[in-house]
Amino acid sequence: MTRRLTGFQPTGHLHLGNLIGAMRPLVAAQATPSIAMIADLHALTMEHDPRQLRANTLQVATVLLAAGVDPRRTAIIANSQVPEHSELHYLLECAIGYGEAARMIQFKEKSASSKAVRLSLLTYPVLMAADILVHDCDQVPVGDDQSQHLELTRTIATRFNARYGQTFTVPEGIRPENAARIMDLADPGRKMSKSTPSAAGRIGLLDPPDVIRRTIARAVTDTVGVVRDDPERQPGVTNLLAILRACADREPGPFPSYGALKREVTDAVESVLGPIRARYAELSEDPGHVRKILAEGKAWVQPRAAETVRRTRAALGLLD
Repeated sequence: MTRRLTGFQPTGHLHLGNLIGAMRPLVAAQATPSIAMIADLHALTMEHDPRQLRANTLQVATVLLAAGVDPRRTAIIANSQVPEHSELHYLLECAIGYGEAARMIQFKEKSASSKAVRLSLLTYPVLMAADILVHDCDQVPVGDDQSQHLELTRTIATRFNARYGQTFTVPEGIRPENAARIMDLADPGRKMSKSTPSAAGRIGLLDPPDVIRRTIARAVTDTVGVVRDDPERQPGVTNLLAILRACADREPGPFPSYGALKREVTDAVESVLGPIRARYAELSEDPGHVRKILAEGKAWVQPRAAETVRRTRAALGLLD
């Protein structure tokens, strides 16, 4: 049976791009056995505030529930709470060379901009491979920025199987149908992201209505003056149209002006985020409930993860 894993990093507030590109497809595919993984171990590759990381991890879990992820059908886990992730990480490090990890694009970019580079930043793609392989996942939704890491995962699994015997499922990268690629509202040449220093280009899933309105009102457009899809000449307008299609689920327009377009985008975004904010507020009143769901998710996935680690240890020649 097909098994799918979708990962979320608790390194900032989830935004509209995360909802449309990852969370909605996850909710839509819940007939398929799925895992929603909060990758809090990944956050340790950079300087961080421990209390903030703990709060962010719970917030991501709560947002996933508020957005419609059903814990009865989708296991919600934090990878730090499933120790098999860390054990398989080390075992996989023994099957990959330094050069393969060092040439990952994200390692090059992040290490070039930081004087203090943690060793975990180098080995982070191997941890990502462990996150996937430990659960025998067949499918992993992936964006352009993670394609290289998924290819490394496939390489590790294929090489390990050839060298030590059939041990891992080799995962396939998938791109969810109809999941629009949402761009930064202040710089439509790049994807909406949690990691950009300025919040001017992103819409947080928990942003209040007045913040959403201001953010969209200030979105970059152009001097053409015509509302149309033209990614080359009008990337800002094209991005607003993509957001409107995703949130209103219909073909937009026509619009007499950019102002009219922005007003309709604002209404459509608020109609989607308003219920999520309300449900999030309800769930936040009982953090113990969210922690219980994480514990249940761990109990659900751990037997399979433990079996994967057992197979791996046996293949490598380790004692039981």
